[in-house]
Amino acid sequence: MQHSEQGRARRQRFQERLHVQHDSALHQRLRQHLPAAFNQRWTRRHWIHATLFTTIGALLATIVPGFSNAIDAPLVTHSTLALPLPPLRAGNPQAIPGSNWELMRIKPGQTLSGVFGDLGIPSTTLARVLDHPGTREALTRLRPGAELAFDMAQPGELRALRFDRDGSHRVELLLDGDTVREKVTERATTVRTVVTSGEITSSLYAAARKAGLPASAVATMTDDIFKYDIDFDKDLQPGDRFSVVMDETWREGERVDTSKILAATFTTGGKTYTGFRFERGGKPAEYFDITGRPLKKSFIRMPVTYTRISSTYGMRKHPILGTIRGHKGIDYAAPTGTPIMAAGDAQVKFMGTQRGYGNVIILDHGKGYSTLYGHMSRFGKVRAGQRISQGTVIGYVGMTGLATGPHLHYEFRVNGQQRNPASVTMPPPTPLGGAELVAFRAQTAPAMARIEGMEKLIYADADTKPAQAKGKGKG
Repeated sequence: MQHSEQGRARRQRFQERLHVQHDSALHQRLRQHLPAAFNQRWTRRHWIHATLFTTIGALLATIVPGFSNAIDAPLVTHSTLALPLPPLRAGNPQAIPGSNWELMRIKPGQTLSGVFGDLGIPSTTLARVLDHPGTREALTRLRPGAELAFDMAQPGELRALRFDRDGSHRVELLLDGDTVREKVTERATTVRTVVTSGEITSSLYAAARKAGLPASAVATMTDDIFKYDIDFDKDLQPGDRFSVVMDETWREGERVDTSKILAATFTTGGKTYTGFRFERGGKPAEYFDITGRPLKKSFIRMPVTYTRISSTYGMRKHPILGTIRGHKGIDYAAPTGTPIMAAGDAQVKFMGTQRGYGNVIILDHGKGYSTLYGHMSRFGKVRAGQRISQGTVIGYVGMTGLATGPHLHYEFRVNGQQRNPASVTMPPPTPLGGAELVAFRAQTAPAMARIEGMEKLIYADADTKPAQAKGKGKG
């Protein structure tokens, strides 16, 4: 109230001073322009000037008070008021306050229980994790390089575990008391088809690394595609070359899989070998040469990794019975527990104990061919009547039955008659035909064209071209 009265008084004093100034200025102007008005009688011109100045003065008297009001307006002051805030919403039950993730990468030979033990996590917690549906299969098949992330509330107390269930799904397990909650995040992946080529100067792995080919792809070439035709320990020499068409799987800017080789060529000793991936009749993918003949042979001659042959095929003195009798197979000496592989695709015909053979398995390969495996210490995860693929582990080396030491007794039979596994002529694999061959050629033609284009670009002066490669192996 006091401020308002002072403001009115100030405005009034300002207006009085302004009026005085107006009068003085007007008087001076009149004396300047109308000197006769003060000393002599006014003329018509004098009255016109007087009227003009009077009008201007009236206008100024009207405008200036409003301007003075704006000048005399009190200053505006700013102040901060405390406003009530709305209540906080309840947090996301899936969120982990203060989470602290520790990333672990599986090392060769390291187990899941070993990783948990290194972090001080009790085995009871590991059991709870593995009992969660769909978890045991993913976590018990971890390969070297696989990543696990642990969120620890405190040392030894697991709050959450994160892992990749497969190439496109990440799982996060949240442990809350006796409850395990699962959160699955889909991770987008893309597949790129690439072609690369290399020439050997010092070693296959050095050439592959220079060509950008990962170790997994090299293993596919050496262990799956060309292992029947090329001895990679003895046959390779400088100047040999290879070309590969493969699918690369990328996830979040990282290449996560290169195991799917669509086509490959390998030139060594002046001859080019070819291999193309193809699926037929619902069977797992196989590799075929350019003519459509399977690269995988019908049988492998040695179904076990061995240290030596302890007894050959033919007549011999039995080490236990002491009699001269025919030995109808080959004995491969190996440590107890060494895996034994099926020599070819087959059906398990017999599985059990049989006289001097001890624990024995007999496989029926069809078309009159069968194989026998004796003296096993134990059987693999197979059962009688089951159809299995070549290379399936059917048992483990032992010395059951009539045996003086751990070894595998292996027999190869044709129409029930034993033949020498080391020298018998193995039946050739059945080539593709009919509609399967047509589909194979349509599928492999683009891959072959990409390889030819790459090799023409890099090896312009090469004498041997993949298109001229023969389908036969080295024999």
